[in-house]
Amino acid sequence: MIAGRKRDNLERLIAPQLPATFPALSICVIHHGDIILRDAWGWIDPAAKDTAVTTDSRFDLASVSKLITHTAFLALVSDGKIALDSRLVEVVPEFGRINPRAVKSGQDPDTRKLLPIESRFRGQQVDPTDVTFQQLLTHTSGLPPWRSVYLHAAAEPPPPPAEGDPYDAERWRRGLQAMVKFPFAGTVGDTVRYTDIGIMLLGEAIARLQGCPLDQALSELVTQPLGLSTFTHNPVARGIPRNQVVPTEFDDHWRMRRAWGEAHDENACGVGGVAGHAGLFATAIDVARFGQAWLCGDSRLLISPALLQLATRQHANGQFRLGLGWMLKAEQDSSAGDRYSAGSYGHTGYTGTSLWIDPGRQLVSAVLANRVYHGRDPDGIHAFRRALHDLIVEAVDG
Repeated sequence: MIAGRKRDNLERLIAPQLPATFPALSICVIHHGDIILRDAWGWIDPAAKDTAVTTDSRFDLASVSKLITHTAFLALVSDGKIALDSRLVEVVPEFGRINPRAVKSGQDPDTRKLLPIESRFRGQQVDPTDVTFQQLLTHTSGLPPWRSVYLHAAAEPPPPPAEGDPYDAERWRRGLQAMVKFPFAGTVGDTVRYTDIGIMLLGEAIARLQGCPLDQALSELVTQPLGLSTFTHNPVARGIPRNQVVPTEFDDHWRMRRAWGEAHDENACGVGGVAGHAGLFATAIDVARFGQAWLCGDSRLLISPALLQLATRQHANGQFRLGLGWMLKAEQDSSAGDRYSAGSYGHTGYTGTSLWIDPGRQLVSAVLANRVYHGRDPDGIHAFRRALHDLIVEAVDG
């Protein structure tokens, strides 16, 4: 266990972050298969301070959700239902109906403003039928990083979540109709251009290949075999009490309320709360257990050993070094800090979440926070992640 002086160092790092950087934090660290740290800090509602965050509190995972989507797809590959080099249109044929497709630009997810077109792509067109699933996994499809899908899904935001709310499949249908028509932001296979749109389309392909709604497919292919019971979409609608769910940002642009028990990500929320790129909630222990399954090559992942190894090797480089869905540790300024091994892999989430795995040390760190509670400035959470991961390595190398 992380105790004594090492625990004191950890507490000194965390104390000034609460509530300035985030009002809620939960950490689970597994070393050589043993849990050496599992704790939580802060308040569900930092104003009322009537409910403390616990290790059972569920956090909005944001883009850490993508890891479950990627894993589900790789399970389908291992099962022979699809191949990495198969084309998206083989499963989602409407993606290729507008062909050729113009290269234009995407939108900034914070300001919603259109981004400038890269000069080298002016006047170019793309054949969307060229996009493969491997390109979706490595963010090299040329698709725009972000577009306001939620505005295409419905004229109004969904109402505040309540227990028993039904899933609105019509929102997803309308959002998908827009996504399959969006112009590209670059040519197919050009470079890493991290894109939520690509993983939303990957989620649709998984649902069609598995023959059921996406949330059910992710459960059947990933979370249920691994026994990860806290992973869920739309937690309040599914009957999880609000005081067990960590709130995120006050949305003063669209919903005009604090996101609490619903996806912080506008596109995930707008299409009904279930999407490939974001929308899952879970506890830190379940996120860490998922990471441990990857670290030890757990057969319950339903992925062949060869594909497990392939997924954590570098396949693309640009904005990020990427495996098949996994971010690989950058040489400089990595959110995993400076001390995690060069072969480490993981993912971060916009809300303040992360999962990092260091195979050389047999180390898994799940860190869940709600840094967007106060707004979207990334500097505080980035510096905290780096310092925290360095402390974790110091503790285990000790």
